[in-house]
Amino acid sequence: MTENYYPISYLNDFIFCPLSIYFHQLYGNMSERLYQNEDQMGGKAVHETIDTHRYSNHKSILQGISICSRKYGLCGKIDLFDVDKGILTERKKKITEIYDGYIFQLYAQYFCLTEEGFDIRQLRFYSYSDNKIYPIPLPEETPDMVKKFEKTIESLFEFDPTSFVQTNAKKCGRCIYSPLCDRSLADDE
Repeated sequence: MTENYYPISYLNDFIFCPLSIYFHQLYGNMSERLYQNEDQMGGKAVHETIDTHRYSNHKSILQGISICSRKYGLCGKIDLFDVDKGILTERKKKITEIYDGYIFQLYAQYFCLTEEGFDIRQLRFYSYSDNKIYPIPLPEETPDMVKKFEKTIESLFEFDPTSFVQTNAKKCGRCIYSPLCDRSLADDE
């Protein structure tokens, strides 16, 4: 698709607000405490055992490994993949709703791993704070979602921030970058 690779996490960010990717990059290597809210810091804490490879010592459990998809131009890390059972799990602090961006991140992980020859038989989200599992259909079972996934990637690669117009004040109201954004609608609510 391309020689450029975007982080898998950009998919959810892009759907929320394409400009959030720009603002996240603007902060660069600054301390995340300066700009992340409590929910984001809590979500990061949930991933700590994965990022430090302390979730499991079973050799069949891959945790926090780097992945990429040449087809889609995406790279990132997985949370958990049980090689023996073929189960790919994305952990979230608390799931109240499963957004397309969440599913697209899981699909991206799926496509990265299948490009490397792994056999994935189940996709799921795990909500850490309430210990719930949410099964997600495999991409081949949801061709319309795969089309939306591919369209989102195409839009991400073609995005022109100079022509972006925000239309969703609710998103601005929940955005940690709203005070910096010249297109925020947060004050208009």
